[in-house]
Amino acid sequence: MLGAVAAIWGFVGVCLLFGSAIYRLGAMALDLSVQGFSWYHWVALAFSILFMGFAEGYRGFQQNFSPRVAARIRYLSRNATPMRMILAPIFCMGFFHAQRRRQIVSFCLTGGIIVLVLLVRHLDQPWRGIVDVGVVLGLTWGIISLAAFTLQAFTNPRFNYSPETP
Repeated sequence: MLGAVAAIWGFVGVCLLFGSAIYRLGAMALDLSVQGFSWYHWVALAFSILFMGFAEGYRGFQQNFSPRVAARIRYLSRNATPMRMILAPIFCMGFFHAQRRRQIVSFCLTGGIIVLVLLVRHLDQPWRGIVDVGVVLGLTWGIISLAAFTLQAFTNPRFNYSPETP
């Protein structure tokens, strides 16, 4: 029972984290008015969508983050402790009880994302909205791929992704 609760909380907590970012950034993206766009704004918007879709959505989430988090959710369902259950979302993201390299990468990526968020906040419209459109696409791709990999982790006996635990 503890394992099921921990796994559900881990999945829902990670989705809530990204869903919150989609909600906040989506408002900025929707505030984007394309009426005054010049050709270079359109090029930047296309680049943001293509780059963030590929780099964040496909490479970052679908090929790396989502399969690993799904594997950690499955691991958590079978190896729950009270502490892992309480901190399930950050356990699933690899911040603790992970291989040393995974922890370092998780903390460095989080720090880098925080710096980028702080920098993008200083952009004026339409540039901030252009960046936010791409980020929303990447995060949405991330939630969808996480749901798909989590479903596979619990239904496919040949789910061969490592939870990267010590």
